[in-house]
Amino acid sequence: QLVESGGGLVQAGGSLRLSCAGSGRTFFSFAMGWFRQAPGKEREFVAAISWTGDNTYYADSVKGRFTISRDNAKSTVYLQMNSLKPEDTAVYSCAASPKESQWWVAYSDYDPYDYWGQGTQVTVSS
Repeated sequence: QLVESGGGLVQAGGSLRLSCAGSGRTFFSFAMGWFRQAPGKEREFVAAISWTGDNTYYADSVKGRFTISRDNAKSTVYLQMNSLKPEDTAVYSCAASPKESQWWVAYSDYDPYDYWGQGTQVTVSS
């Protein structure tokens, strides 16, 4: 089970930190990703992080502004979002992938991820 928190309303240029808490003692065995879906749009990839946290990947639209990290001891993955823009408004969901070989080549696709959280709303006002 994945539970996101930290969403809310923020002005453009502001910051938020999202958290995604996993249950169970096997959190370290999952690569993690963040995706978002804006109203009327397809869900899109935001960021991903490998099992140990050594490798991180970002969508071009958030590169330099967002940072993904994880704390396996706390079974939690984070998304630090800075310099937020109105176009960042969306429901943000975290996802977990146990599929090592598939994830390395397709971390930005939905397929490698078996578990999804309910999502947390992020709204950026102009």
